[in-house]
Amino acid sequence: MKKSFLLLAMCAQTMFVFAQKAAPDNWFNLDPKQNKVPGVSAERTYAELLKGKTSKTVIVAVIDGGTEVNHEDLKPVIWVNPGEVANNGIDDDHNGYVDDVNGWNFIGGADGKNVAEDNLEVTRLYKELDAKYGKRDSNEFDGPEREKYKEYQAIKAQYLKGFNEYTMYNNIYSALSSGLTTMAKEIGKDDVTLDDVKGYTPTGKNDGMVKQTLLKQSAMFKGGKLKLSAMSKEIDAGIKQISKFVDFHYNMDFNSRSIVGDNYTNTTERYYGNNKVSSPNGEHGSHVAGIIGAVRNNNVGMNGVADNVRIMVLRVVPDGDERDKDVANAIRYAVDNGATVINMSFGKSFSPYKSAVDAAVLYALSKDVLLVHAAGNDSKNTDVENNFPNDKIVNYNASNWIEVGASNWSTKKKITAPFSNYALSNVDVFAPGVDIYSCIPESKYASYDGTSMAAPVTAGVAAVIRSYYPQLTAEQVKTIIMQSAIKVKGKVLQPGTKKKVKMTTLCQTGGIVNLYEAVKLAETMVSKK
Repeated sequence: MKKSFLLLAMCAQTMFVFAQKAAPDNWFNLDPKQNKVPGVSAERTYAELLKGKTSKTVIVAVIDGGTEVNHEDLKPVIWVNPGEVANNGIDDDHNGYVDDVNGWNFIGGADGKNVAEDNLEVTRLYKELDAKYGKRDSNEFDGPEREKYKEYQAIKAQYLKGFNEYTMYNNIYSALSSGLTTMAKEIGKDDVTLDDVKGYTPTGKNDGMVKQTLLKQSAMFKGGKLKLSAMSKEIDAGIKQISKFVDFHYNMDFNSRSIVGDNYTNTTERYYGNNKVSSPNGEHGSHVAGIIGAVRNNNVGMNGVADNVRIMVLRVVPDGDERDKDVANAIRYAVDNGATVINMSFGKSFSPYKSAVDAAVLYALSKDVLLVHAAGNDSKNTDVENNFPNDKIVNYNASNWIEVGASNWSTKKKITAPFSNYALSNVDVFAPGVDIYSCIPESKYASYDGTSMAAPVTAGVAAVIRSYYPQLTAEQVKTIIMQSAIKVKGKVLQPGTKKKVKMTTLCQTGGIVNLYEAVKLAETMVSKK
């Protein structure tokens, strides 16, 4: 997702981030040939290939941070549990979840309270292992225990790196905010010029840092002026976002799990949580749901990729790292309640209870359910660096799993999103994930970036295939999506670098998801049966 602030603290230096040229509206649904942008050709597909065809309603589970079920462009497509009577306090369908009308919240308590923030997984692991190894020496251990101590040391190093970085960022932003307030007061006006800044005499250390930062970024003085109040607002937003890392994500003394009230170490426990699926943190999940299935052609908001879906809402992801137990239970809930496609736009670097997630993935495979997962936004090679959850189950790769990187609307070498993770083996395909316009709470809309957006584009494509060609299995749908991906010719930028590489080194298919080609392939596959 896009950052909500203008300034990004980078060590002791501050860098200004400017918005790029706006993408064409609805570009992810447009066609590479007709519209000259590498979208998935949804509009063309409906007009040419699916016109007049009948379809079956498909349930797509969105495992995320919550989704606004009353959004103007989502309400008609939100899944309603046919066996449940709303708000009667009874488990009418006897599935173990009371009043699960639109889905379930696995990070809520029976008393109606909900988890908003949580730790990162590295923090939880460091806290656990530090209690065991923190005051001991490596010479005390032999064999497997010595390896566990080495793991503790690695986790400790990663935790301290993140904690120290965000503490520093928080201090920088706070200093900028203080200095900017002083500068505005002493200059005596809001719209300052570059000459005003040059002539300003700092009275304190923070004031001098602000002056030097502004002089180094003189290009920001558009029309010769810069509005200090607007900049101050962006800095305050940055402080709010960064402080979450200090107060919650890397804070070992913070524990939100008491709200849920489960026995967290018991991964077989399934029936906990509540039915409050919309919030808090409903922004991300609403955006994801809109991409998949926002009502098409209703002259409201935007068009989702799929035209005959119901969105099942499963709240699992807090502002922090999701927990393996909750992910596993959400997958099982989705499978048991009729979802045939599951979107998972989340990930992390550690997975202490991966076996529970793996078992749920295999359960989904046994029930013919397709899982679509975002590759992550760290510009890293996930063949080398861990990103969980994934399809690696002991010596087996789950054949009902699609891993998706993010592509840009540029048709040249910048077609790869600079933030996207990539991998020759572990990433299957790329899909539109930059400047994606979709739903956010309060029936509003916004454009975000991320593999979090690329995954639901792909999930939408999968839902269309399962809707119009229901005889195809989850594994066949995956095969179709991969084989029909439009190959990217020439060399592209490897995400996070200026290195030019072939797209075939960044994902298995070397291509971008395309609904038009996928439907043609599905039609061929079905006609041969």
